[in-house]
Amino acid sequence: MFHKILIANRGEIACRIIRTARRMGLRTVAVYSEADARALHVDMADEAVAIGPAPSAQSYLAIDRIIEACRRTGAEAVHPGYGFLAERAAFAEALAAAGIVFVGPKPAAIEAMGDKIESKRAAARAGVSIVPGHLGVIVDQDEAVRIAADIGYPVMIKASAGGGGKGMRIAHSAEEVRDGFARARSEALSSFGDDRVFIEKFIVDPRHVEIQVLGDKHGNVIHLGERECSIQRRNQKVIEEAPSPLLDPETRARMGAEAVALAKAVDYDSAGTVEFVAGQDRSFFFLEMNTRLQVEHPVTELVTGIDLVEQMIRVAAGERLSLTQADVTLTGWAVESRIYAEDPYRNFLPSTGRLTRYRPPPAESKSGITVRNDTGVYEGGEISIYYDPMIAKLCTHAPDRPAAICAMADALDDFFIDGIRHNVPFLARIMENERWRSGALSTGFIREEFPDGFEAVAPDPKLRDRLASVAVVLDHVENQRKRRITGQMSGQPVRFSTCRVVALGDEWLPIDIVGESDRLIRIVQHGEGGGERAVETDWSPAEPVFEGRIDGRPVRVQVRRVLNGYRLSHRGVEIVARVYTGREAELARLMPERVLSDAARRLLCPMPGLIVSIAVEVGQEVKAGEPLAIVEAMKMENVLRAERDGKVKAIHARKGDSLAVDAVIMEFE
Repeated sequence: MFHKILIANRGEIACRIIRTARRMGLRTVAVYSEADARALHVDMADEAVAIGPAPSAQSYLAIDRIIEACRRTGAEAVHPGYGFLAERAAFAEALAAAGIVFVGPKPAAIEAMGDKIESKRAAARAGVSIVPGHLGVIVDQDEAVRIAADIGYPVMIKASAGGGGKGMRIAHSAEEVRDGFARARSEALSSFGDDRVFIEKFIVDPRHVEIQVLGDKHGNVIHLGERECSIQRRNQKVIEEAPSPLLDPETRARMGAEAVALAKAVDYDSAGTVEFVAGQDRSFFFLEMNTRLQVEHPVTELVTGIDLVEQMIRVAAGERLSLTQADVTLTGWAVESRIYAEDPYRNFLPSTGRLTRYRPPPAESKSGITVRNDTGVYEGGEISIYYDPMIAKLCTHAPDRPAAICAMADALDDFFIDGIRHNVPFLARIMENERWRSGALSTGFIREEFPDGFEAVAPDPKLRDRLASVAVVLDHVENQRKRRITGQMSGQPVRFSTCRVVALGDEWLPIDIVGESDRLIRIVQHGEGGGERAVETDWSPAEPVFEGRIDGRPVRVQVRRVLNGYRLSHRGVEIVARVYTGREAELARLMPERVLSDAARRLLCPMPGLIVSIAVEVGQEVKAGEPLAIVEAMKMENVLRAERDGKVKAIHARKGDSLAVDAVIMEFE
């Protein structure tokens, strides 16, 4: 076994590998770019080595600098995590030439499976069913259109060296093939340094199911069951679970057997994932093989009890697998939610900045429920524009699927993040979605359930009344605290009114506090749907999450203060509840509303990013929906389109400019 291992990665996966290495008694070395000098993985490792500027091409993708870091620190092995160099055969070969062990499969397997075109050919030879398509490299748009017409629409355009949803487009027409081909090649070149793409048939209403495989250097290969990864946005996985609600034991066995056959065909000797596209009838076709640790590996670890990072390290050191296929059992159900730095209310555009508050739910394992949070950030840290927008991976495990989903809903309500925008409200809304809860999934789930994007919704009457009750109790507890402030002026003590009026948009709800004892506060809401409620809590104003019970039912609500009240977030619903006395409410009703100015005559940069191109000129007439500019942020290209017809008056940015959020790109007449 090694004594020291270097992690050639950053963020949550670097931290996760360090935790297992530490438990195994191994010393760890972190590498970091200039942008990551204060990153969590740097602090966690035993040693850390700077390897270059912020752009990944000059740091995390610089093979020679990582090998030099190994030489300087005496690291005997390198774990690549996922992304960056994890699936570069050249990296594994360079390490071997330097006498350093690569914690991953042999270069030949990476070569065979890392290329999406070659992997399909290998799968076909191994007897694995594959999706109909064209496996050759496509040279231009005209050829792409001809091939797509032969296959039949819809088709999927995919980067040969791709992964993570980048360099991937679905096309339903020749025009979409031309545009998607150009965008896929551009993203593929930017992300992977390889602009080759291929085209295959897109399976309508598909599900994404993948098999975790594990092999050693002695010819043993097993599988650890499946993961369902159908909840995707722009081909990027958002929520994963294990096992899949689609598969029955027979289908699981057949899919697992095909995955193992493919792994054996390429002499696979590490942890890897064979991905399938599955029909609702449980038919399945080989999609690709990822020759690395997957982002969503924790759900497999939770249902099998197997530490995949530990297994990878032991296999790399030459040990035989200590498990046989008969030893693998799936226990309970696990769900993973990816917490991203993005604004779901602005079409999920990336959000960067400092984490002024970062309070994840406590990691725990009790009453049959496990909560696990894999993260690479900390309160006060910064989310950079240079790397992937993932903040954390929140996982829950329970005896069954409904319990795991309920545990995830509670954990998301507990996850408090400020300073940047994030997708926690979106994830929380999905947990309440009936289709998700029923397991009727497909990769089109998000598009179909949120056809107009993610928008704020008003709470139903029951939830509205519960949140109004929480707001009154918050106000009451804070008033009680004010009574205990020392050094107050002498005289008659201040008497707080027991009557409150909660303003929720256009609704005004009168609520009285009628009793209080220990942790219990009794309130009465007047009007339609009102009545007496018992609120039990030991919340204090220092806590960002209200936790308690309303009429015996548990509730967790995120609390952010606003003028005269609170912004409350619960189960993906966010409201502003302003709390007044009766007289204050009378006056508040008379206050005029501020009307925002019309910003339709300007195109603003919706996120911090780099201008890739400007598609129009001054004086040009544009139509609604026409592309105006392309902005790149966090390795993804975002096309900005005209919201309405107009004429370009002025352009304030040019290709290569780095812009802040809401910077003016152009103006219209």
